[in-house]
Amino acid sequence: MVESLVDWFTGIFANVLPAELVVFLISIMPILELRGGLIAAALLNIPIVEAVCICIVGNLLPIPFILLLIRPIFNWLKKTSLFRPMVERLESKAMGKSDKIRRYEFWGLFIFVGIPLPGTGAWTGALIASMLNISIKRAMPPIILGVGMAAVIMCFFSYFLPWLLTQF
Repeated sequence: MVESLVDWFTGIFANVLPAELVVFLISIMPILELRGGLIAAALLNIPIVEAVCICIVGNLLPIPFILLLIRPIFNWLKKTSLFRPMVERLESKAMGKSDKIRRYEFWGLFIFVGIPLPGTGAWTGALIASMLNISIKRAMPPIILGVGMAAVIMCFFSYFLPWLLTQF
């Protein structure tokens, strides 16, 4: 799913916007985040170091805002009949993934954010941390480290593995 979203996004914007901006925008978006950004960066031939920097900044930029503001925003949205079902569904999905984070807090959040699987990542990790009342001071370090770990894993799959396959 991530690859098809990245293909769609890069297909539309790659000819209109600079490649680095496309990668940044992909990295800042929920669902795609850093993993989508690094795939796009590799497809757009952006050097790995530059790509990692762009993707990490893009992925981490919204996290403090999510940690600080998502609960008040959700509470406000739940007062409307239009958005209440959507917010309750998001909260339910996030809390369904919160067991390990609740139990192991730092390490749970680090691993949840760091292993790039569908439904994980900095956005969801920040949402869960916020809903569990984990302070921004305690949530940011494992999220930052998790994004770093996800960057290493995704660089392997986006840059190293394709390069390795061309060597044979």
